[in-house]
Amino acid sequence: MARGLPYDSDAGRDYAGAITALLSGSSYLQSARVAAVKGPFEGFEKNRDAMLGVMRNHRAALREINPAHVPLELLNAAKKSWDGVVELGEENGIRNSQISVLAPTGTIAFMMDCDTTGVEPDIALVKYKKLVGGGMIKIVNRTVPLALERLGYEKSEVQQIVEYIDEHDTIEGAPHLADEHLSVFDCAFKPANGARSIHHLGHLRMLAAAQPFISGAISKTINMPEESTVEEIQEAYMEGWKLGLKAVAIYRDGCKRSQPLSTTSDAAADGDDLQAAVDARIAAGITRRRLPDERRALTHKFSINGHEGFVTVGLYEDGQPGEIFLLMAKEGSTISGLMDSFAQAVSVALQYGVPLQILVDKFTHSRFEPSGFTKNPEIPMAKSVMDYIFRWLASKFLSPEAQEVAGVIHRADPRTQSRDAGKANGAAAEETTAAEDGGQLAPVTFLLQQDAPSCHDCGSIMVRNGSCYKCMNCGSTSGCS
Repeated sequence: MARGLPYDSDAGRDYAGAITALLSGSSYLQSARVAAVKGPFEGFEKNRDAMLGVMRNHRAALREINPAHVPLELLNAAKKSWDGVVELGEENGIRNSQISVLAPTGTIAFMMDCDTTGVEPDIALVKYKKLVGGGMIKIVNRTVPLALERLGYEKSEVQQIVEYIDEHDTIEGAPHLADEHLSVFDCAFKPANGARSIHHLGHLRMLAAAQPFISGAISKTINMPEESTVEEIQEAYMEGWKLGLKAVAIYRDGCKRSQPLSTTSDAAADGDDLQAAVDARIAAGITRRRLPDERRALTHKFSINGHEGFVTVGLYEDGQPGEIFLLMAKEGSTISGLMDSFAQAVSVALQYGVPLQILVDKFTHSRFEPSGFTKNPEIPMAKSVMDYIFRWLASKFLSPEAQEVAGVIHRADPRTQSRDAGKANGAAAEETTAAEDGGQLAPVTFLLQQDAPSCHDCGSIMVRNGSCYKCMNCGSTSGCS
């Protein structure tokens, strides 16, 4: 871009290839000089012909670069370095079997105060970066003025174009800018208020221009738009293989819930997402399903490590929950206000059709005080009030399979209890349950280990699995093969 060359162009690729050839050629040349003093790498003599053949292949790749697209002094310097590599390599050997890769660039670029590093194009002329501690910063590309000056624009025109980019987050439609120069400023992502971006095949072809001069692989994402199909992604991998790339990493825009760089600020993105969700619900005819004025309810008293509370669940006519009320402290206290607010949020979610299973998955195994033993035999240990409440809701309204995943323990049928159950201590107790199936009772055994370690992924208590532990909630293990 600084030289006024489009990223996705033959001229851009030839220039990048020549720079890469000079970097790697100079490094291997120095490695051959070191070999004259220190000796070649271990195993060089055994692989002498193959290693020198690789060096000749690197040199031969220079023939693919069009001299018309590259400054003559740059191309001559690259050729001279590779001639020296082959000559000194035959004489002295080479000290380093490999000397170059292209590393991941995102964080490195920010640390080096660059727009980009490696072989990446810029994500966008204007992008927003999420900060770990919260908040967002706006980053504006600083290469644009250099490119405009090289392309022959006057200072006043450059100033107006830069001001337009800062205001509209895109260069498309900027005053004074010629249409034939738009491609110079194409970036990986489509701008928020524009339509242009680098095609994913342009990324692959740029990698193919640099790969012949790299010892190892290139770490670079092949950016694809959000609407990319499975077939297009398959085509990208196949094209990378045909071009001789050693590594291909596809990134489809928006495929992660949160990404560090985006072309819109959080406020704009959140507003668009909220409006889209509202529009979708209206189009689908989804409205709030309120409970009748008179409704059945289920009230449950619980105790967690001595802290008592009540949960009341209002029921629809079909017996499904539609609201909850939580009482744990005196009216007017901070805890009481927080619990009331949380219960209202959950009630509204249920009435707008959020499945109870999703809420159970979200809040079970959340860990904070008060926590500890309870008086409920189905939930003997609770990691927090939220953990207890939603496991209790699962025990009343979800399927047996979902209850098992949530950690609900079904007490054994008296007819099938093990006579040896009383021998188990508080750390591990073996119980059995029985299910009626055509008059036959099928025993199921559960091993409870409240002293087992907690899962490093979700915090749930793990259970023994052979010589180690596994998590019944998310499936993680403590290192089992």
